[in-house]
Formats: sequence, C-alpha cells, structure tokens
Amino acid sequence: MRRREFITLLGGTAAAWPLATHAQQPAMPAIGFLAYQLSGAITDRLRGFRQGLKDTGYVEGENLTIVYRFAENQDDRLPTLAAELVSRRVAVIVANSAPPTFAAKAATTTIPIVFLFGDDPVRFGLVTSLARPGGNITGINVLVNELAAKRLELLRELVPQAARVAVLVNPANVVATELQLKDVEAAARAIGLQIQIHNANTSDEIDAAFETMSRERPDAVFVTNSAFFNGRRVQLAQLAAFHRLPASYGLRDYVEAGGLMSYGTNIVDAYRQMGIYTGRILNGAKPTDLPVVQSSKIELVINARTAKMLGLTVPDKLLVAADDVID
Repeated sequence: MRRREFITLLGGTAAAWPLATHAQQPAMPAIGFLAYQLSGAITDRLRGFRQGLKDTGYVEGENLTIVYRFAENQDDRLPTLAAELVSRRVAVIVANSAPPTFAAKAATTTIPIVFLFGDDPVRFGLVTSLARPGGNITGINVLVNELAAKRLELLRELVPQAARVAVLVNPANVVATELQLKDVEAAARAIGLQIQIHNANTSDEIDAAFETMSRERPDAVFVTNSAFFNGRRVQLAQLAAFHRLPASYGLRDYVEAGGLMSYGTNIVDAYRQMGIYTGRILNGAKPTDLPVVQSSKIELVINARTAKMLGLTVPDKLLVAADDVID
C-alpha cells in the first residue's frame, strides 16, 4: 500500500472513532411529569423534585430528560396527557396529585408510577398496602385528614372570638370531602364551634360561596384540601381578604398569595422525596418493593400583614410555633 493511500485510510478510520463512541453511549432516560396545575404554579416544588433526583444521581439535561405535561387545572385533559406520556415510553410517570395519579393508573399497568397523594392510597385502591404497594405504583402520602382537627384548633387560637366557621369543600371529591368533614365536624364539636358547609366546584361557585359568606358573616373560613382549590389559591386568598374573613388553608402557597394561615405538609420536601423515589426506580428499584412514604415534615405559616389588615393580633404562642411568618 502506498503512503498516501495509507494516510487516507488512517484518517478515515480516525474520523469514524467519535461516531462509533457516540453510538455506544446509552440513551438518556426520560421520565414523564404529569401535573394538574399550570406550569408556573409549582416552580418551587419542581426545584424540590429536581433536588431529589440529584440526590440519586440524576440531573435534568445532563443524564435525564423530563417530559412535562400540565393539565392547567382541567381534569378532563389528564387522560389524554397521560396517554401521551405512555406513547413516549417514558421510564417513569410522576403524578403530582390525586387527579393525575388516577389518570396515570388508568393509562398504564406496566410503566412505574410515583405519586403524591393527599388521602389514603389503600382506601382508593391505588396500592395493596403502604408497606408493600404491589403493582406498578408507589409514592409519597402527604397528611391531610390527620391534620384537619389541629388546623381548626390553630385557627381558633388565631381568632379566639370565633364561634361560627364556614367550611369550603369541593363536592366533586366525594370520598376525600367526607373524610375531611368527619374530622372537622368532630374537632368543631370538641372546641364548641358551629360550622357551615359551602360547596364550590368552579371559579364562579367559589365567588358565589364567598358572597354567601359575606352576607352570613361567619367568624372565620376553613378551606378544605383539594387539587381544584390549590389551583385557585390566589382567587381564594383575594376573596377572603376582600370580604375581610380570616381563613385557614392546608398549604403555604395560599399564605404566600396573601392568605392568613396554613398548617400542613411541607410540600416542597414531599416533592423532594418524590424525586428520590423516581431516581431509585431509574436505578433499578421496583415500585412494588418501595413502601409508600408518609411525609412527616409539617409546617405552620402565618401572614402577619394579612393578620394586621384583618385587625388580628397573632398570639406569641403561635409566633413561636410558626415555621415561617410572612411580614
């Protein structure tokens, strides 16, 4: 072989090496993230989720792709969005609340699902037991009903003169609403409060409920936990302020939007735990071997500005107990 031909052959082989090396690299795994809310409504929570992934060795854009699907507070979009993720053959589907969880479960029995769920997942047939979920689904169980009684007591401490409390519920969540009302009613009886139930399943119905409250003048408002209400937190906080009604919520998001007080699970930390479980599945763990984790990080958040606007003095006891006071 002549020298020129040899150099040409060698150059062609060398040029092919990067291509061959690239072809041997494993494909970047993709996971699906199915959310009920608008994309901009859970920015802080997504940071917590990505931190959990990072804790298990995965960084979006470096060795992991996340396919996001947001229902924009519209339940009826979730089945189609879940089917899209299944068609993409993602490695895991992450469902950030009850409606996406049910949609994902209906869409696949094989792709692992990691949920964030505010009620008893066993009661709702999602898992066989918390310790051994079975099937293709597991996740993080955030405390809701268990905290309802304590949240009502804290509201009474903040509004000590309260005798009547309006309770806002979403009638579409039949089982969850019944469970929360059962605990709230028992807690109300124990501390001598009367409660008035108001239903709302649309933005207009929320407006109407507050118009009714404005006429009836309850001493405070207790907003039950609901994915629908979470998506309308700004509306709820603004209406409570407009009608000058002290209100309590289950998530700090409401307080950051101007609501008076929240007591419930630290949702950012729960998202971090969800990220850890997703990473563990990517690393080879099976959902059936990952017990459902009950998130135990609870926080009390008070908006001092809103309290002042309502003419309320926050007791020192609550100021000391609060995890965060927004001034």
